Amino acid sequence: MSGRSRPKSTEETPGKTRGATGPGSTRRKPSGKGEEKRDGSSKAAAPPMDRDKDRDRAGGRGGRTATVPRGAPSPTPAKTPLNSKPPPAAAPRTAARGAEDKNTPRNPPSSTTSIDYNPDRVLRDTLEKLKIKKTERNEATRCVNEIQKEIAKHLKESLDWCKEIQELKTGSHVENVKICESDEFDVMLVISVDRVDIQPFRGDGAFYSVALKRNSCKSLDKFLNKDKIIEASEMLTEFRKKVKECVPKLTSKYNITVEGKKPGCPAVTLQVKGKDGRIISLDFVLGLEVHSSSWPAITKDGFKIDNWLGKKVKTDLKRKPFYLVPKYEGKGTTECDGVKAKDAWRISFSHVEKEVLKNHGQSKTCCEGRPSCCRKQCLKLLKYLVRGLKEHHPKEAGKLCSYHAKTTLLHACAERGGDSEWEISQLSHCFQQVLSDFENYLRKQDLPNFFIPSHNLLKSAGLDKKTCNFLADEIEFQRNNCFPVFR
Repeated sequence: MSGRSRPKSTEETPGKTRGATGPGSTRRKPSGKGEEKRDGSSKAAAPPMDRDKDRDRAGGRGGRTATVPRGAPSPTPAKTPLNSKPPPAAAPRTAARGAEDKNTPRNPPSSTTSIDYNPDRVLRDTLEKLKIKKTERNEATRCVNEIQKEIAKHLKESLDWCKEIQELKTGSHVENVKICESDEFDVMLVISVDRVDIQPFRGDGAFYSVALKRNSCKSLDKFLNKDKIIEASEMLTEFRKKVKECVPKLTSKYNITVEGKKPGCPAVTLQVKGKDGRIISLDFVLGLEVHSSSWPAITKDGFKIDNWLGKKVKTDLKRKPFYLVPKYEGKGTTECDGVKAKDAWRISFSHVEKEVLKNHGQSKTCCEGRPSCCRKQCLKLLKYLVRGLKEHHPKEAGKLCSYHAKTTLLHACAERGGDSEWEISQLSHCFQQVLSDFENYLRKQDLPNFFIPSHNLLKSAGLDKKTCNFLADEIEFQRNNCFPVFR
């Protein structure tokens, strides 16, 4: 910039604190008592460790202030980052940010002081940390495939209505956006149904009651009420019972425990402990595969991929069946038109999401061989940021999930559809845009379902306005301070 060579930063292992003179810091000139002289001698100088501690207390890693370009006016103290204590003279805090500070877990200050203020470098280093070892992925996949095969076989043999059950893998592993560890897998076990009548359970368009028409799927008759509506709770109970029955057959090879039933959850979750102590969470989700001439009318204004993947791709995908899973929100005994919430089904387009993320570019050859766009990288980073928020602010961010991150990315791709807008060389810029989108959704307390715009995912998750503002403030801080949560 001015002919001076920039000091090199010191790299550390992930999770440890870094710190050093960055672009936004100001260098104090030696003057007066206790200051270092040019020849290296000093009068009454504090030991190096004490100086580091003083720097931490004054706004270093322990109380970082916002960074600014070299030569710019000194900023006012920034909001407290995720993993540091506020400086003694911090600026007044908003009610949303200050309420829970005393309960916020903090990382201890470090004696090292090297911070890399190059956003692109920080993001690329973070992506390296998020990579999963191929051997780990392969071993976890082999384990899951064996268990999945045995569970499906047992269901087919023991339940009449499961004789034609099909396995559909969903989730971040098959979408190739899993981060950190191969520790979570999702498998949907689906029953194909024809000639059904689905009716909205409530106004947002995400939940439905399902009635069988005459002479369709006789094996499900025992789950019908007097109005021929499938009682999802009864169907899920029998499904769960049979999955649990199969577990003892697998214990000779695997250490498996079945998680307790959670209200409103459509999954039967198995915790599989490997020989190395790693735990894999395996979700088996019961689903109905609905074959219909079209998706529900409420999806008409959603799934806006025309300027991204094209109208032909959109038409082809909308010809695919959609899925319903036995999930509800609120109290299970709440009724709507004579149907209890626990007997409602939530619509799922996970198979379409998988297809879209797999073939995510306008060009059919996008990312063949090696990444040429940064769409998936942005999603991985956003998921990691959400994880960081949940770890540091469990009360406020506990209801955030990776699906909020995925939905934000899908909206961003639909809005900025061109491959040139997602070039891998523009990772930092693209991620800032995605984060800005997410921040805006939080400030508005409205993140529309990508397929059903009337379904607000934030309100559905129970995130109130105060909490959304708190999380938006945290994301704003991360964007403006080179992502301290990643360092």
